[in-house]
Amino acid sequence: MLSYRHSFHAGNFADVLKHIVLIQSLEYLRTKDKPFCCIDTHAGPGKYQLDGDYALKNREFDNGIAKLWQRNDLPECVARYVSLIKRFNSTDQLTRYPGSPLITKQLLRDKDRLCLFELHNTEIKLLTAEAHKDKRINVFHADGLTSCLKLLPPPERRGLVLIDPSYEIKSDYQQVVETLVAMHKRFATGTYALWYPVIERSRNQKLERAIQASGIKNVQLFELGIHADSDEHGMTASGMIVINPPWTLAPEMNQVLPWLADVLGNDGEGFYRIQTLVAE
Repeated sequence: MLSYRHSFHAGNFADVLKHIVLIQSLEYLRTKDKPFCCIDTHAGPGKYQLDGDYALKNREFDNGIAKLWQRNDLPECVARYVSLIKRFNSTDQLTRYPGSPLITKQLLRDKDRLCLFELHNTEIKLLTAEAHKDKRINVFHADGLTSCLKLLPPPERRGLVLIDPSYEIKSDYQQVVETLVAMHKRFATGTYALWYPVIERSRNQKLERAIQASGIKNVQLFELGIHADSDEHGMTASGMIVINPPWTLAPEMNQVLPWLADVLGNDGEGFYRIQTLVAE
């Protein structure tokens, strides 16, 4: 399905969590001199205008990056994230938000690579333009969930795969698990970061059980909610399921998630989860 546009949701609380985890994982890969490859299965257009019609329709960024923008008490991980977002805004006013492709691009070294997949006919044109003929970046007009398997394992034998589907249809929850299993068979040492929304908790519980039954080891879950689970609020929480996470990630999230739940939660309903789904 191609009706989903992330422009409506750019910079919301889910992006805050997703991009903090992405940045922390990439910075860990950078600690070693060896090159790495990052694969983004649902790259989107690359960047978003928060003063544009899409973002202003629901102003979801007001419950995300906007609440962090002018604060001077940010935890270290959050401060690094906000500092990176500020690179894309020429003034103190928040008007632009980079998607994961441009965030990753900022953290690539000359020897690293980025592979971007996008299926939407309009957004692939914008994404290709954002690549700016950067030799480190390859852009594919294709379904990342099915097409990225041909890139695994990467020649570098080090890397991160970011999986960020829209979950427009219920079968997406099953498909991501099947894809993760296939990816892991090809590249067992890679780090995989799977984003998920919480709209109907039973779907998430099935997703977690399926991953636990998949045979994949070393899986951690990090979740941030701004509302208590409800049938009325739409997306009340979101999370990242990370396979082969950096050893530094859980300690960092233990510091950051309680703070984010307090700052971004609505009417005191913010909450978080940190859980080892499968041990090493």
